[in-house]
Amino acid sequence: MPPSTQKNLLGQPLEPCSTRPMTGFFRTGCCETDEQDRGRHVVCAEMTEAFLAFSARRGNDLSTPRPGFAGLRPGDHWCLCAARWKEALDADAAPPVVLAATHESATEIVDRHALLAHATDPHALN
Repeated sequence: MPPSTQKNLLGQPLEPCSTRPMTGFFRTGCCETDEQDRGRHVVCAEMTEAFLAFSARRGNDLSTPRPGFAGLRPGDHWCLCAARWKEALDADAAPPVVLAATHESATEIVDRHALLAHATDPHALN
């Protein structure tokens, strides 16, 4: 997969979020976005039991396998809609964030400090 030309929260080229499972609005493995992505799937998050349960309660069951989708498990990385991540934050169920794989535009919807506070890769800030 060629590197993305889009930028992450650190102002660097957007790194892949996951190829197993394959994620992203365009299913490239990156949380890339454009005007077609109305949901803004730009937050690379590490799934947790708490978040998966929260998402299911909100009507988006990410755990149950379906044709073409094996279902997510805790520890999997997935490009989430920024608004859903914010909802989870407000409900104390926000999953950890991979800064290097989260699109810079996430800060248009979510406070940058909240994303940084949930980073799995805080060393990336150095």
